[in-house]
Amino acid sequence: MHEHPQAADATGKLELTRIFARHGKAYRSTHALSGVQQRAMRAIESCRTDVLGGHLEQCDGCGAQRYLYHSCRNRHCPKCQTRAKERWLADRQAELLPAPYFQVVFTLPHSLNALAQGNPRIMLGLLFDSASRTLLEFGQNPRWLVGQIGLTLVLHTWGQNLNQHLHVHCLVSGGALAPDGQWIRPRRGFLFPVKALSMVFRGKFLEGLKRAFEDASLRLAGGTAALADAIERDHLFTALRATPWVVYAKQPFAGPQQVLQYLGGYTHRVALSNHRLVSMDEQGVAFRYTDYAQGSRLRVMRLEAQEFIRRFLLHVLPKGFMRIRHYGLLANRGKRDLLAAARRALAAPVPQVGKRSATGVI
Repeated sequence: MHEHPQAADATGKLELTRIFARHGKAYRSTHALSGVQQRAMRAIESCRTDVLGGHLEQCDGCGAQRYLYHSCRNRHCPKCQTRAKERWLADRQAELLPAPYFQVVFTLPHSLNALAQGNPRIMLGLLFDSASRTLLEFGQNPRWLVGQIGLTLVLHTWGQNLNQHLHVHCLVSGGALAPDGQWIRPRRGFLFPVKALSMVFRGKFLEGLKRAFEDASLRLAGGTAALADAIERDHLFTALRATPWVVYAKQPFAGPQQVLQYLGGYTHRVALSNHRLVSMDEQGVAFRYTDYAQGSRLRVMRLEAQEFIRRFLLHVLPKGFMRIRHYGLLANRGKRDLLAAARRALAAPVPQVGKRSATGVI
């Protein structure tokens, strides 16, 4: 089978481009793919190969020349996220406040995975909506902060073994802007209690899921076809209410640079980066993963090529679906005024924003 030139990097290391070029045609012939999955596969196969063309660069000093193939710029391609991440982080740096920041993670039960595979836009939208409304309500609660907090939510749909693991990482300001313009700090040394967050999050998500069933907006097929029956839906909701939903909170970050380091590691990550790939042959693909159940031990998993591609494509998002969203002080509507008010309350100077160059910020 033909493999595109430049399917591996300059050191010859294995890349996803090469795996798709070798096994993608066979996978497409035996699996029904959505439009976005097909586009993602073809983009990754072609990334930095002769298929996309290229351009010639020449050194002004010595005249040396080199030919560079163009990137696909698909957001699911592991080679095309670094530049986007750098630009995004530069913008976020200007929005950081001199206050602690907390990380909170909301996770959906795996029993909802099949429903999410058939209805990703609805189910993932519900995840964002339920997690953000939960945090904003806790911020407004007189028992906690009584003000507007700032939130950045980043969606991840995968676990280390590429199986579906639906969760959002939330970066939360450690304080809130009160209606009178004062900055309110957490009073108990932590932000919000995770058990209470979990219960409210579960309630909001199940309320939204119930509406989706009532509106007949969910696609029910294959493993979820039985949920067209009201009795089966009742069983599902009973089981989901009886299950503790996982909400995890970390200690606050030490400072703004640690916040940016965290964001850089999570915001533009794809399901599998090239550096985790170990080997490929006609039968399968091997990759490294961290086994958190065994003390975060580094292991190697080997999957049949078709199963490897299937798992990767589980994490291709619907067209136009935003996996990074901002709420509260950081919501697009009113962000400039709210951040300015928060800086006044914290006696913080207005940050200096660098000029945008063709490749980043200078």
